[in-house]
Amino acid sequence: MSEDALPPDTKLTTTKQRWAEEGRFLTGRVARPDAERLPPGQHLVRDWPVLDLGLQPVVTRESFRLDVTGAVETTLSLDWAAFSALPQSRSLSDIHCVTTWSRYDNTWEGVLTRDLLEAVRPAPHAAAVMLHSYDGYTTNLLLADFAAEDALIAHSWDGRPLTQEHGAPARLVVPHLYFWKSAKWIKAIEFIARDKAGFWEERGYHMRGDPWAEQRYSDD
Repeated sequence: MSEDALPPDTKLTTTKQRWAEEGRFLTGRVARPDAERLPPGQHLVRDWPVLDLGLQPVVTRESFRLDVTGAVETTLSLDWAAFSALPQSRSLSDIHCVTTWSRYDNTWEGVLTRDLLEAVRPAPHAAAVMLHSYDGYTTNLLLADFAAEDALIAHSWDGRPLTQEHGAPARLVVPHLYFWKSAKWIKAIEFIARDKAGFWEERGYHMRGDPWAEQRYSDD
């Protein structure tokens, strides 16, 4: 295509260009060398332990709705058909739980958070997101962590739809942080101007939760 034939800029392309100029959503390495693959204080497991607040809500694909609100140019309210119509991706990553277990090589399918960001276009003053789940759980993420290259809203794990106990029909997956940040049964994503504590963060857990820095608790 000649330079004269280039398509005109859209809101999406100009927004992405602004992000690049500002260096937004740059979070460093996604993959780490083998020597660093297991964070300090962690041990490997083969199964996938189940942790929750004691309530596993039943959310069907028919009843599912994901609302994206707050400091964005375009709010969304997605039923399952609309969520499934967004670009779908596959990602391979490890899980690191704050309770000291890790599981290697998990294959996820779903919507990359970066594709969602392109659809909603965060406002310049957006600094973080608050995640809301169907069981009442909340957790916070800095916008740069939410936008990590391998973060996604997953509906499938290792080739199968997520089970109820693991957050079906959709959950967040942010592999580079402790897994309490990867909210199950996701219901809403709220873009906010200032980072604030969610459920476990209000109860003494770290505001960010980097496994390689052992950011388990608020004083770590």
